[in-house]
Amino acid sequence: MINTLNTDDFSRDVGLRLRAIREAHGYSQRELAKRAGVTNGFISQLEAAKINTSLSALKRVLDGIPIGLSEFFAYEPERQEQVFFGVDELTEIGKGNISYRQVGNSLFGHELQMLYEVYEAGADTGRVMLSHEGEEAGIVIEGRLEVTVGEQRKVLGPGDAYLFKSSIPHRFKALRNGRCVVVSACTPPTF
Repeated sequence: MINTLNTDDFSRDVGLRLRAIREAHGYSQRELAKRAGVTNGFISQLEAAKINTSLSALKRVLDGIPIGLSEFFAYEPERQEQVFFGVDELTEIGKGNISYRQVGNSLFGHELQMLYEVYEAGADTGRVMLSHEGEEAGIVIEGRLEVTVGEQRKVLGPGDAYLFKSSIPHRFKALRNGRCVVVSACTPPTF
């Protein structure tokens, strides 16, 4: 399996697998980071496939669970069989002034991530533009959202939508006059 994956696919597989194992053991990212002697940001970036890691660094993280490399790569979490989700079953993966409520708890083995996003007035994804592999799309349900994709910038209102390649640097910002609600999807999953 490892030999047939390109670097991005391998990083994504490691990230999804690590998240599934961490959650199966009941650890938060912060708790695993403390147990492994690494930063919370390192665990977060590893799970989001935003960084590549050496096997020795991965082993150090896995020692915090504890689980060996061979058991890690052999682990196949059960694919989520749940098809329908009530509003109270969406998984919160955001923090601060932006709520990202994800359809499905674990996306291991899934190619699509679907989110119900709520931006408080003035909230944004940060000064640093986001960039990752894949595509993303969304529809504004409520409020107004400023979307910047590369050199293009537009304020979208209810019913307006976006679709772009996620490798183009991008950011999202709710206008200061009220909260904004967006339903979005991206592939592959980024969180």
